[in-house]
Amino acid sequence: MADNTRAQRLAKQIQTIVASAIEREIKDRRLELVTVTDTRVTGDLHDATIYYTVRGQEIDDEPDYEQAAEALNRARGQIRKIVGDQLSVRFTPTISFERDTVPEASAHMEELLNRARARDEELAKLRANAKPAGDADPYKRSGEGE
Repeated sequence: MADNTRAQRLAKQIQTIVASAIEREIKDRRLELVTVTDTRVTGDLHDATIYYTVRGQEIDDEPDYEQAAEALNRARGQIRKIVGDQLSVRFTPTISFERDTVPEASAHMEELLNRARARDEELAKLRANAKPAGDADPYKRSGEGE
């Protein structure tokens, strides 16, 4: 059984190799906007999962995730061959690709935090002019007004 440090080191090497292969060696226009964000290797070093994101052509343009996924799956064999040639391991791990949803999740969380901050500011303004309902001291004291 391989140790976790070796799996992490191998994952980092695979990430670097795959990113440079997508950029320089694989000739597919659908992969121009793909960025490799992370790689995870199983403890037995037989499977590697490569996480990627796709950016849009323009600032407001929605990325085409289906085209990128299709291009990556089509080039998976070629990428595995490149990884096997550049790694010095006995068994080249099988490669699978998964879209990294962390950027979308973090953008959603940022939006929720901004809404919460705006609501807090609104409540602070309302609280500044607030007066207590009823008497200033609503508690009964013994010996008063019996």
